[in-house]
Amino acid sequence: MRRRTVLTTAILAGVATPGIARAADPGPSVTKKSTSRLDAQAVYFVSYDGLVNNNSFQKNGLFTYKSYQYAGWYTSTGAAVIGRRVLGGSSWATVTLAHQLKAADSHNVISMGVSKVDGRLHINMDSHSDGFFYVRSVAGLLDNPGSTAWTSAVFGTVQTSLDGVSPTSQFTYPQFISTPEGRLQLSYRVGISGNGRNALAEYDGSRWTVLGEWTGAGGTYTSEHGSSTARNMYLHGIDYDVKGRLHAFFTWREQSSAVMCNSGGITNHDTGYVYSTDRGRTWRNDAGALVATTGTSDTVTVTDPGLVVDPLNPDHSLMNQESQWTDSAGLPHAIISYVPGRFGQCTTNYVGDRTANGRAFHVRKNSAGTWQKTEIPVALNSSQRTKLVLDRYDNAYAVFPYGRIAGASKASGYTDWALLHDGSGLNAFGEVVIDETRVGADNVLSFMYQETSSGTTPSALHVVDFALPA
Repeated sequence: MRRRTVLTTAILAGVATPGIARAADPGPSVTKKSTSRLDAQAVYFVSYDGLVNNNSFQKNGLFTYKSYQYAGWYTSTGAAVIGRRVLGGSSWATVTLAHQLKAADSHNVISMGVSKVDGRLHINMDSHSDGFFYVRSVAGLLDNPGSTAWTSAVFGTVQTSLDGVSPTSQFTYPQFISTPEGRLQLSYRVGISGNGRNALAEYDGSRWTVLGEWTGAGGTYTSEHGSSTARNMYLHGIDYDVKGRLHAFFTWREQSSAVMCNSGGITNHDTGYVYSTDRGRTWRNDAGALVATTGTSDTVTVTDPGLVVDPLNPDHSLMNQESQWTDSAGLPHAIISYVPGRFGQCTTNYVGDRTANGRAFHVRKNSAGTWQKTEIPVALNSSQRTKLVLDRYDNAYAVFPYGRIAGASKASGYTDWALLHDGSGLNAFGEVVIDETRVGADNVLSFMYQETSSGTTPSALHVVDFALPA
């Protein structure tokens, strides 16, 4: 995010200018603008406590590019649909892809990305520790949306590889990220929960290349209860900042339940952080020490020093894959959530305990290089994830399950968190999918949500827009 240019270079540099005073930046606020309906009858089933159309870890299930907004979802019959609209428009044009959702598994989300170097839309869908399905558009589709018909003719065939490149037979959690040069990278997990590795592939405008794995599953982690010798790193996100640095917050999930106080909990532990200054080719810990080289045997592992920025043992039902953002100075922020110790030192029911006593926390690195954590005083009332957004003034917003929104001001040091919108009128099931790019495009917080239903009865899928401070 870039902050608003204010007055003169002298003021930006902190030099006083007689007769000119700078007004304080506004604090956080949201004003509901409109709601548009994507589908009156979208597919609905609850699996792993979530919905396939609204699992918040799906990066760019909803995104904005060059004054158009794009969304991906599955219909009541499981057909994969991609929609677009002019920003601010009420109607969506849709294209149905030649693919049907293969399983009632909420992991099998639709994720999208833009290769800015050639203006293509890329779509990855329907994968959970097995093969995936991939589609890419014709070149230039996203560069000239107003003059390009939105029909099936602009999309290629559905593939089970990346144009002939097959990264792995055990593929999960696709996340597309655009590099500062306009290339497109794809982050994904190789392997399975509790025994997996994160990897990257890259599209340069002509072909895909697998860069390789950059995290490892090995090493021994020992808690006060027992040990585990296999795990996987769950990313809270993977994002470039305004300076071109690639950031990744994460948690570890152990394979062995021996590390927990009770088998009803979850083996997630610790919040870690790494970054890359060379487009994901090498990775460094918070202190700047090299901890991994992508595509080699030197990967980020649980035994590497300097990874943990907020320690927590596996007894508090820490959520994986929550949320992250970077501010206008390139400083990293994250949302994490768990059951605080004041509610006990051993969760025995992951869903029940998080719903009853879970709380979200804002973790950030300040300008002095110190990590700070603030509890957000809003009860989760859910086992699910919260999303983080920063506006043009670096005010922070937490979008909770059910579409509730809390905010905190940069001016307060993010200590004044308060509820701004209670989610009333949405009837949202739980997690929402944020349009991360629209905040910068037109200063709007936009998210996709699905109405609560029961069993496998389809329900309406919507996008709601909130104006942020001008």
